Amino acid sequence: MSEERPQNESDEFEEIVEAETDRDPDLAVIEAGSRTLRAQSGPPQGDGIPARPADPEVDRALREVEGELAGRWPETKLDPSLVRIESLMDILGSPQRAYPSIHITGTNGKTSAARMIESLLGAFELRTGRYTSPHVQSITERISLDGAPVSAERFIETYQDIRPYIEMVDAQQEHRLSFFEVLTGMAYAAFADAPVDIAVVEVGMGGSWDATNVIDADVAVIMPISLDHTDRLGTTPEQIAVEKAGIVKQDATVVLAQQPVEAASVVLKRAVEVDATVAREGMEFGVLSREVAVGGQLLTLRGLGGEYPDVFLPLHGAHQAHNAAMALAAVEAFFGVGSQHARPLDIDTIRSAFASVTSPGRMEVVRRSPTVVLDAAHNPAGARAAAAAVTESFDFSRLIGVVGATEGKDVRGLLEAFEPIFAEVVVTGNSTHRAMDPDDLAAIAVEVFGPDRVQVEPRLDDALEAAITLAEEEGEYAGAGVLVTGSVITVGEARLLMGRG
Repeated sequence: MSEERPQNESDEFEEIVEAETDRDPDLAVIEAGSRTLRAQSGPPQGDGIPARPADPEVDRALREVEGELAGRWPETKLDPSLVRIESLMDILGSPQRAYPSIHITGTNGKTSAARMIESLLGAFELRTGRYTSPHVQSITERISLDGAPVSAERFIETYQDIRPYIEMVDAQQEHRLSFFEVLTGMAYAAFADAPVDIAVVEVGMGGSWDATNVIDADVAVIMPISLDHTDRLGTTPEQIAVEKAGIVKQDATVVLAQQPVEAASVVLKRAVEVDATVAREGMEFGVLSREVAVGGQLLTLRGLGGEYPDVFLPLHGAHQAHNAAMALAAVEAFFGVGSQHARPLDIDTIRSAFASVTSPGRMEVVRRSPTVVLDAAHNPAGARAAAAAVTESFDFSRLIGVVGATEGKDVRGLLEAFEPIFAEVVVTGNSTHRAMDPDDLAAIAVEVFGPDRVQVEPRLDDALEAAITLAEEEGEYAGAGVLVTGSVITVGEARLLMGRG
């Protein structure tokens, strides 16, 4: 399948296979008959979180659009059909086919990887469109052009432009287009109108039946698969992988994170069926080394075209290093590295792009004295990654948790992941109808932490104040901190309360 690597290169890849990750390394020994990719050897600014429009009329118009969208099927409702979104794309003239795309699925890390991919492509002077979900604070975050969310005015204009066509599809179908289907149509139309050179698209939920899956992406990125949305996608990694592997299209390149063996086998089988090329983390690319640095970490990445040393990533945690490796491989694959040529991408451009990456609500520090960190972990795998990252990157003498979760999630698993690092936990809620009742959350927290370590504050602002007070009890210089987590919505609202956005 490829020439043998020199001994020193082979040794390096043995180290990658044994990399500092708790993901299952057995992927490295899976061979499924698919072709594998074995190469021989201006970025966005700010955090990308817009505030409400300053103009009252624009704010009113945006609220009207938000209200109309909210009146549709919620994005948490998965219908195994692409009929409605395909009808909308047809009537709009198939805008999703006006540009190439990179499609991203998986359980955790999708948004961070999408932002990294966007930054890398922008650094190579490509005009990008990025579609991600859910949003942290503003719905306009979901559709970005050139590394920044579209303005409220453009968001409203895009909706109004396609609204007549949305209504035509609504009238033809048994069920109206969902909230997520309309937003997806808006994103694809906005990208074609811009126009963009490439779209970076994050799956909403699953893959095969996700509304985003009307694109035929050149590169399919499959982030780590674990248990989440089990009521809709399946109760095992293998079942969930079947749904997520649906984004792999004919002759595409698959960039595959390290996975549980059963999940990897499903993806590789799909690659064989559609004659896709596979690049596997831990084999064709990966993290060669990483060390904690001020404000983030310093990485040496192995890409499809060679090594990329001294890459500063201003994000915390081993999981973000692996997200960076995935993003780099995806961009290399898009540029044909490993299949058409074996040259690495320009190292200075890569370094500049990664140094500019932001990922709001992911190990984000929003206050000092005491330090308050936000992380949108909402399932056990994400919680374990966050717990490891905060332990590695912050030398807290005592850590107070603020947890507001979403109904239907594996809350016990999430709390158990945080139990070893939280001295105390303040359980709370957020403003959405999907928020788990704080008393119900507290009942589980008491079972995990014991009654003496759990405090209930139904309002998030009260919970933040209580946690900061608990952290300050050790004194100004004692090094206590607060971690706010449990859901993207909780983190977004905490971000606003802490003066961001």
